[in-house]
Amino acid sequence: MKITAIPQLYRNLKRWREILAVLRRYGLADWLSRYQSLPFRDSFKDPSGVPLSQYSSEERVRMALTDLGPTFIKLGQILAARPDIVGPQLGHELKRLRADVQPDAIEKVRETLTKELGEQYLSQFQFIDPKPLATASVGQVHRATLNDGRRVVIKVQRADIERTVRQDMEVLGGLAQLAERVEGFAAWGPCQMVSQMSTMLQRELDFGRERQNLEVFAEMLSSQSAKVVIPKPVRELCTRRVLVMDELAGEPLSKVLSESHHGGVLTVDACLDGERHQLSESIARIYLTMIFDEGLFHADPHLGNLLLLSDGRLGILDFGMVGRIDETLRESIEEMMGCIATGDQNRLTRLIRRIGDAPPTLDESLLAIDVAEFVGTYGRQHLSDFDLTGALNELSDILHRHVIKLPSQSALLLKMLISLEGTLRELGAGFDSLDIVHQFVRKSMLRRLSPRRRVRQARRIYLEAEHFFEVVPDEVLTLLQQARRGEMRLTLEHQRIGPTVNRMVLGLMASAVFLGSSLLLAMKVPPLLFPEQSVLGMKEMSIFGLVGMMMSFSVMMWLLLAINRSGHLTRSNED
Repeated sequence: MKITAIPQLYRNLKRWREILAVLRRYGLADWLSRYQSLPFRDSFKDPSGVPLSQYSSEERVRMALTDLGPTFIKLGQILAARPDIVGPQLGHELKRLRADVQPDAIEKVRETLTKELGEQYLSQFQFIDPKPLATASVGQVHRATLNDGRRVVIKVQRADIERTVRQDMEVLGGLAQLAERVEGFAAWGPCQMVSQMSTMLQRELDFGRERQNLEVFAEMLSSQSAKVVIPKPVRELCTRRVLVMDELAGEPLSKVLSESHHGGVLTVDACLDGERHQLSESIARIYLTMIFDEGLFHADPHLGNLLLLSDGRLGILDFGMVGRIDETLRESIEEMMGCIATGDQNRLTRLIRRIGDAPPTLDESLLAIDVAEFVGTYGRQHLSDFDLTGALNELSDILHRHVIKLPSQSALLLKMLISLEGTLRELGAGFDSLDIVHQFVRKSMLRRLSPRRRVRQARRIYLEAEHFFEVVPDEVLTLLQQARRGEMRLTLEHQRIGPTVNRMVLGLMASAVFLGSSLLLAMKVPPLLFPEQSVLGMKEMSIFGLVGMMMSFSVMMWLLLAINRSGHLTRSNED
């Protein structure tokens, strides 16, 4: 850790202790759970008294993040979108993370509104419900009515959440620096991951971005207003920490399904019997339109963010996290689906390597075997029997197993597709969702072959070539001038050579001590042991010589054991 980080460490010392205490608690519980015979293995318990050892390791990770507070809950939700990093099992468990936090008191909410909207903000409203409609880790939502009678909801950022997030991100940055030193974690780039997560959290804390997203999606989906509704923000009442938008009159699909399962007034048979097929198809088409036609998509389509409005239309909430994909990535996705359909495993392997960030130690033969098995399993399934969730989870598992990191937007898209498929299954969609995917892929393939796209592609290539021929001559002349003046520098960076050099230096030092000790013994340098002849004929032995001999021999034996453990003692086990 750098010296400049010491003040930061001291400033966050209390938070460090809290985090390390929680990690130690759940880490020890995970270790004890492996030993059935230990009498104290059930000493760690959750708030309800259930021993932590009875939970799976994935459940313990989720519970630890919950105990660590809002920032870590939000980070866990972000990691749930990265099954390529955490694996599909932990990613599925992290989707259950929900912020079980106490809402801010209405006095704090009013204080925030006063700071953001001014002292006279109450003149804009007829009524503000003091009881929150919903509470999350970043903010909470209250119902309200404007002076013109318009029913709205106010999303207010939690008090001190920015300071808490900043403090926790500093602590996480320190933990990431430590993780970089552990070989198993270093391959994932912990510092880079924390930096990306920090950026995503900062975006979610800026409600101005969410307001902009609401306006963009409303315009983007305006042609489908008969099927979907996006809340309209009240622009003059929106700030970085406050978001005021229309209230959608409807019920979350999660509540509708829950009431139907428990025999409530609303039932799927009563409300959705003739509509759920149409509703499910509408959801699939809306989200696939976002992906394949617009390249911009709502990243969290779970049942709580989807409303069934009173007029039968679909309402979509929570645009704090959206994903964008460029044309190149969209084309790569289309090619991957084509490879799965045609069984072209070699092409699919190359696409995975091109899209993802593969480590230098990637075993390409094992990756090819896993991809071949994946294609063999899912490439031969009929459309009506195709398990899209299983295919996406299997693909995530392959990426995780081979330490292949996806770009953040690719991983977000993967998570969105898995969540979308789960939502459609919960609705009991009685149609072939993969058939709709294929319709969009065929439409996209035709668009790729259109003359208009070819002209645009040729223009882009021409502009890039023009820039290349303008820049390269100057760069070559600069290099030649540097070489002529003797200013050319070549920097070589050796990877993983440090331990080898350290062992070599230690071996040379041990050899030098051994030779020096031999001279001390031969020349009988005092102080001496055994002034008269003793056991084994030893006489007048130099104490310094004996000590040096024993120390050098111990170091040499330690080096031999270390080299043997690393598997590089003989030529037969070289890499």
